[in-house]
Amino acid sequence: MAQEHVQIFDTTLRDGEQVPGCKLDTKSKLIIAERLDILGVDIIEAGFPVSSPGDFNSVVEISKLVKNATVCGLTRAVENDIKVAAEALTHAKRPRIHTGIGTSESHIKFKFNSNKEAIIERAVAAVTYAKSFVEDVEFYAEDAGRTDNEFLARVCEAVVKAGATVLNIPDTTGYCLPEEYGAKIKYLKENVTGIHKAVLSCHCHNDLGLATANSIAGIMNGARQIECTINGIGERAGNTSLEEVVMIMRQHPYLDLDTNINSKLLYPTSLLVSESMGMMVQPNKAVVGANAFAHSSGIHQDGVIKNRETYEIMDPHDVGVTESAIVLTARSGRAALAYRAKNVGYELDKLQLDKVYQEFLKLADSKKEINDEDIPVIIKASNIGLV
Repeated sequence: MAQEHVQIFDTTLRDGEQVPGCKLDTKSKLIIAERLDILGVDIIEAGFPVSSPGDFNSVVEISKLVKNATVCGLTRAVENDIKVAAEALTHAKRPRIHTGIGTSESHIKFKFNSNKEAIIERAVAAVTYAKSFVEDVEFYAEDAGRTDNEFLARVCEAVVKAGATVLNIPDTTGYCLPEEYGAKIKYLKENVTGIHKAVLSCHCHNDLGLATANSIAGIMNGARQIECTINGIGERAGNTSLEEVVMIMRQHPYLDLDTNINSKLLYPTSLLVSESMGMMVQPNKAVVGANAFAHSSGIHQDGVIKNRETYEIMDPHDVGVTESAIVLTARSGRAALAYRAKNVGYELDKLQLDKVYQEFLKLADSKKEINDEDIPVIIKASNIGLV
């Protein structure tokens, strides 16, 4: 059976750029947008056009540049926002307006000082107006994660009737548990009249470290679009990580879901975004972190040297990493030392290795990591006659 396609909606240039200190100029945005298009994302959220002249200009230029992906502009449920976004998207081959409004009790009461019926009216009006400019209109129900499912279904049904082609169900505050979020998507699939006319989309934040898990729960229950960012950057604790959801689907083929992403470009794209935004990727970050394919424990190293799949579920080449790393520390064993010594030109027999290993441990106890330049020094100190 052919795998179903899950659309990847990349919001690195919009939600990702909301990280303090990560503001990009138009030139940098264009470089990243072009890479995202080559990477194979389906939708690029290029910005929030009404927010500033710079953001408007960036959306205009990205619209001109992007060849394959849909280009999307964010708006509030405000006519001027929508009109400005439509103007910014004029040159896009596949334009999308992304409009919406908060739907939780908290947002309705405290943010809008409104009521449920008025919120539905504003949602429908926004989608109807956006539809007068473009065919592809995505509606977001902000704080859907904390919105009552019955009311959320009413909102979704109304905007689908008004012409929304995508329904974004954001866990805006990162509050939901995976089972809860998956059940919310399932409820909408089963209770919204006309749901077949729209794509359900997951937009999950990482406040409790559950963004990736919630997005996967969403697609397992019928969503067919994931909104995410490179390296999981974004507001507060970040967004769903693009590289994580892509590789989860790739590594679990029984899900019968996949994307158009060229996974071999994940690591170089991660580096590009990290360098452009000055946002370091934590070393233990899944898939693209510096330690994602690094092994320092002797037991793990021995297993990986014998067969990489002993401790690696992904081939590093599949995500654009050159090779696994055998890192020499005081926790490393003889197998790792012999492996690294061989890489720099020293073939050690068992007796030689035993002597070299004792010298290695002395130095390893005083250094965090032993590098290639240290190996000849250790071999010389062991007096085995190779140096």
